[in-house]
Amino acid sequence: MYNHIKGRYYLLLIAIFAIGFSSCRSYKNLPEAPQADTQGLIRDSIANTDTTTIANIPWKEYFTDAKLQTLIAEALNNNFDLQIAMQRIRQSEATFSMSRGALLPSVSAGLQETHQRTSSKAGETNVLGYYTNMMSLGFTASWEIDLWGKLNNQSKSRYAGLLSSYEYRNLVQTTLISNIAKAYYNLLALDEQLKITRETIGLLEKSTQTIAELKEAGQQNAAAVEQSRALLYNTQIMVPQLESQIRKQEDAISALLGRTPSGIDRDSINHELVSDRLAYGVPAQMLAKRPDVRQAELSFRSAYALTNVAKANFYPSLTLTTASFGLAAGGFTDLFKPESVAAQLIGGLTQPIFNKKQVRGNYKIALAQKEEALLNFKSVVLSAGQEVSDILFGYSASLRKNAFREKQITSLTNAVDFTQELLSAGEANYTEVLNAQQSLLNAQLNRVNDKLEQLTYSVSLYKALGGGTK
Repeated sequence: MYNHIKGRYYLLLIAIFAIGFSSCRSYKNLPEAPQADTQGLIRDSIANTDTTTIANIPWKEYFTDAKLQTLIAEALNNNFDLQIAMQRIRQSEATFSMSRGALLPSVSAGLQETHQRTSSKAGETNVLGYYTNMMSLGFTASWEIDLWGKLNNQSKSRYAGLLSSYEYRNLVQTTLISNIAKAYYNLLALDEQLKITRETIGLLEKSTQTIAELKEAGQQNAAAVEQSRALLYNTQIMVPQLESQIRKQEDAISALLGRTPSGIDRDSINHELVSDRLAYGVPAQMLAKRPDVRQAELSFRSAYALTNVAKANFYPSLTLTTASFGLAAGGFTDLFKPESVAAQLIGGLTQPIFNKKQVRGNYKIALAQKEEALLNFKSVVLSAGQEVSDILFGYSASLRKNAFREKQITSLTNAVDFTQELLSAGEANYTEVLNAQQSLLNAQLNRVNDKLEQLTYSVSLYKALGGGTK
């Protein structure tokens, strides 16, 4: 008899487990990603058929400056924002693990003793004189059978959230790499501008001395001397300003590296190469690696899964409220006898009927949130396309300045030489010399700014396309 009951109990448990596991579909089969039209995102551009994109280039290959590579590697190890992103990933992993556990039964083991007293029959004087003892030892379980995929869709939503945390980390990393590269190039530009300024100061000192000597010879007046000195002093003022900017830029880079303010080992901007073309790939793949686009896509897929959860709440739920198997007897000494084996199984089917319209309201909310996520995805894609389009045009326009800038500097250099010769010969006005020198300095500083602008565009496009995640 005991074996017969035990066998039927096992068969029932096996059947329930089979139903439960059959409802556990793969959580990795997320809803389909939303589609976005990437045609026309690049304004006034010729159709690109080159499938090569700089986003696929690892950052160690894209940034060839060895000293910049060292700084980026240090930042990836020590930056606090990146470490915070890693902690968010761990939180998402724990949340996802909990959602997966909801698909499984909760099982607990325990030892329990029940003591019950009752009164005697009416008219008798024995109050609470009758009692019974029951001791039990065994396992209990509760389990909601996922008939309609509600729990599985909850897991899909959590899985999308986990993947989104990875994309958040990628977003932090590519932004960090971009910020370090831009700050590094800006530091190199400041170094070069300081060098040019100091060289110009040396030339102005000679010009001032020349004009002073011409005054002594009666060929120039005191106003010419003072004007040349004023230009010299104005240029000298630029030196402490540039030195202050350099110190602030070094400290900003140190903060990104997660270190206290210190000097930054660096190269020269003259050694940095600027490409005449940046590969961005075909429109279909152009934004595929951007972490923010992927996050928006995963948010939609998560919202889609949650609509299925809300929809499943309309259907009845099958819950195994109590399932126990163990030993039960009136005393501890009788607990381990064969006849003390006890089993209990209680299941329930619950269908929502009247719940203050909460189920229908939650479903409408889920549908609206899904539509909101879709609109947000389209908005992110549109903004991303605009960013890439602006960078590409700005980069192209900046490159077109190079040839004219070189011609300008060549002409101004010649102008400075000619006016100085004419001044020495008494055939030129001192203001012509000062204007030529001032214009040359400005052109040289602007040439540095041009190169900085182009390097910055190259970094911005690398980030805008999702580069730097590997």
